[in-house]
Amino acid sequence: MSEYSVVEYFPGHEGHRCGYCKSETTNFSNGMWAHALTVQDYQNLIDRGWRRSGKYCYKPTMEITCCPNYTIRCDSEAIKLTTSQKKVLKKVYNFLAFGRKSIQSDIKSSNTLDDVKSTDEPISDFPDSELVSKIAERTEKDDRNRIVWNKNEGIASCSNFLESSHLKPADSLKRKDDTDNFHPNQGATKSEKQSYSKSEIPKPGQGPDPTKPLCKKAKVLRREKKQQKLRKKVKGEDHEMKDQNSVNESKSLEDFLKAPLPENPAHRLEVRLVRSSPLSSEFKKDFKITHNIFKKYQMIIHKETEFDCDQKSFSDFLVTSPLQVESKPNGPSCGYGSFHQQYWLDGKLIAVGVLDILVSCVSSVYFFYDPDYSFLSLGTYAALREIAFCRELHREAPGIRYYYMGFYIHSCPKMKYKGNYYPSFLLCPETYTWHPIEKCTPKLDISKYSRFEEDGTKEDTVGEVNYDEVLVLHKYKVMPYSLYRHIRVTADDDEVHQYARLVGKKCYSNILLYRS
Repeated sequence: MSEYSVVEYFPGHEGHRCGYCKSETTNFSNGMWAHALTVQDYQNLIDRGWRRSGKYCYKPTMEITCCPNYTIRCDSEAIKLTTSQKKVLKKVYNFLAFGRKSIQSDIKSSNTLDDVKSTDEPISDFPDSELVSKIAERTEKDDRNRIVWNKNEGIASCSNFLESSHLKPADSLKRKDDTDNFHPNQGATKSEKQSYSKSEIPKPGQGPDPTKPLCKKAKVLRREKKQQKLRKKVKGEDHEMKDQNSVNESKSLEDFLKAPLPENPAHRLEVRLVRSSPLSSEFKKDFKITHNIFKKYQMIIHKETEFDCDQKSFSDFLVTSPLQVESKPNGPSCGYGSFHQQYWLDGKLIAVGVLDILVSCVSSVYFFYDPDYSFLSLGTYAALREIAFCRELHREAPGIRYYYMGFYIHSCPKMKYKGNYYPSFLLCPETYTWHPIEKCTPKLDISKYSRFEEDGTKEDTVGEVNYDEVLVLHKYKVMPYSLYRHIRVTADDDEVHQYARLVGKKCYSNILLYRS
């Protein structure tokens, strides 16, 4: 039995409310309801600018939407921690080890948005909730929540993650010009010394010898000796601090996260990975607790009503997933698919990261936490934890290397924090090639929509759409769209052509496009 991906396509002709600039009708995107997706097909989709919210997949219409969304990813194997990220890791360590709460530093750093992962996102990366709800209602009527297809027979079956300051010699310790304490002739050349006549050489008791340096007072000698000792001491401390800083800079992300705690730490943190789709027994056991934290987070941080974050909304948004469970011999031991990464502090659930484990990446779907623990900067801490998790999976499955953070929105200041993880890359909206974010932001400073690929001759590799390769599902039968055109009197050439151009050849030749 081989599994197919099955989707329904919804072209975006109308504008919807934007969660970033708050405009009511300027957010444009195209969408698909994914009944089922293989992890490879979803990997191919996000590499073309798509993203999922529950089972709804969407791709912003970049040229016309008010706040262009650029797919962003971080190379986990080349991660370089910033000073503020190291401070967050140390802050969490000090809390776990000694129970210390650094409130002032938390306030200071939160103002820079570096401690935020999703706290300040107006609605996160996701589309208008009313639009998704309408599409969900439409698709639920067909009772096709998950469809698995036999590739050979075409028969369907249905199922439901303290740098020290450098000491520098003070200006007051810098050595003064030694000529201040010496006779002008000190240091004279041999010929100059010989120019003195015998009559010029003073007799004993008639004054100082001009050929010798002036005598120094004892206090001056003491001061010079003290300054010399201070210079040696400072030089030695500088050398020691350079060595210490070198060690600190060479510490890996894992060195920070796995730093040994005292024998009896103040707190203990446990991070668990549980499969969320299909529902695992571990996930079911803590479902109510997880939902309560989600509700508390949404109501306090995002000012939503209790109705907006009920259990059904939570499940549709962060539990239900179209991704199929897959395991491969050379894949991660946990398998591929959708998971919740839970953070348990002293036996109490305080935060959850919603993740998709795909063939080439760990994709962050969402993150929420108990606002009572905001002082720990859990947004940044969890992102670093997830990057470390991606690095861990890379050891098991070398194909998994990148950490996808959803969308980077340069025109929205609150969403630019995602560019703080180095090295990061943005997806070109025209050629679907990856480019270092530091080369992209100058272009985005000029225009909110920009092509990142500098080679003007390079285009999207999808080329012309071959209708013989576009697979459709019609009346429980898999067929190429070219055959479907002969069966149906009214064909959907424009819509199917748009769909094929947006998903790309890798997807339209593997994913089944549902046709009634």
